Amino acid sequence: MTTEPLQPAPTLSWTQGEEDHSARWFSASGANPPKTVQVVDDSLTADDAYRLAAQGTAMLWRGDYHNARQLLSAIARRLPVFSRHDGEDVAKAFYRYRQGRTQRARMLGLLLVPLEAGTHITAPTVALRRAPDVAAAWLAAAGPVESHTVAPLQDVLGAVGAFEWRRNGLFVQELDALIHPHYGTFAPIRSEYLALVAQAVLPSTELAFDIGTGTGVLAAILAQRGVKRVVGTDSEPRAIACAQENLENLGLSSSVDLQLTDMFPEGRSPLVVCNPPWLPGTANTLLDNAVYDPKSRMLRAFLAGLTRHLEPGGEGWLIISDLAEHLGLRSREDLMTWIENAGLEVIDRMDTSARHPRSMDTSDPFYAARSNEVTSLWKLGAKA
Repeated sequence: MTTEPLQPAPTLSWTQGEEDHSARWFSASGANPPKTVQVVDDSLTADDAYRLAAQGTAMLWRGDYHNARQLLSAIARRLPVFSRHDGEDVAKAFYRYRQGRTQRARMLGLLLVPLEAGTHITAPTVALRRAPDVAAAWLAAAGPVESHTVAPLQDVLGAVGAFEWRRNGLFVQELDALIHPHYGTFAPIRSEYLALVAQAVLPSTELAFDIGTGTGVLAAILAQRGVKRVVGTDSEPRAIACAQENLENLGLSSSVDLQLTDMFPEGRSPLVVCNPPWLPGTANTLLDNAVYDPKSRMLRAFLAGLTRHLEPGGEGWLIISDLAEHLGLRSREDLMTWIENAGLEVIDRMDTSARHPRSMDTSDPFYAARSNEVTSLWKLGAKA
């Protein structure tokens, strides 16, 4: 058996005074190390920081941690605010909005902070004055810091925020319990689609496949509803670990088998459930993977492979919203064509209107699309 050679860790290089320096580079988004780096401290003004970021110059912070946070917020306030042009096509507007979000993330990712392994390799620290203890959050998000490392401050803040989500948990009414999302695993903050899965009539209680299990919330709902065995799959190891922890906390781990694989497990099932990302588009962050599905890859793969994994008379449950249709990113005709070409037919459909805060925010530039969004559970079966 052959294995792929390990790729060397990316390195960030800079000059301070007349000395050359380097450190390991970490980016949660997988961005390459910045080519131009300037060492800065508390004397840097927000206007100068914005100018450097706009030029693509990274700023390696050597001052106070809390001042760095304030500077990051000040840069964010100077970034352009998105607005729709009169008469602009909604799909073009959304594409421009996404471009702006990408540019925003790129510029905010240019304020960098140093990380050190500290006394123990398992206790990474931010090497700045008044920096908080981020060891547990960073380990959960990115693993140990083995040597001098530099990372965007926003990645550190993201790790800390995600760790708070994980520690506090998210109450899921359909389970009457907390779900604890891990870093990079999408939190089930919208209850509409969970309610659909909790209410739909089960074709069988013997077996179900949950494709793209994430936090394991749908697998847990199915198991709690009495499905004797659920097989949950995901292509992300962090999602499998997250689902395993949640199912153990819920006392449901004996009913759910988790598998690290892309899409379907082997075999057939009377019920196959999938909640793919709802919007076609490129994912720029780990969390984007749960929202954006490049060229509808996962959606189309689920439909194309469903008949090979359904038992005779079985049902495939596709949970998806029509927001992509309202944004002009995918048509209903596209979806129906993919269903038809996969040898499937629609048995039934359950719909529910959006109730999340953004659907009621009239200041949102895409309010018309969000307020009309409908989330559906499509019951699909193989054509006779």
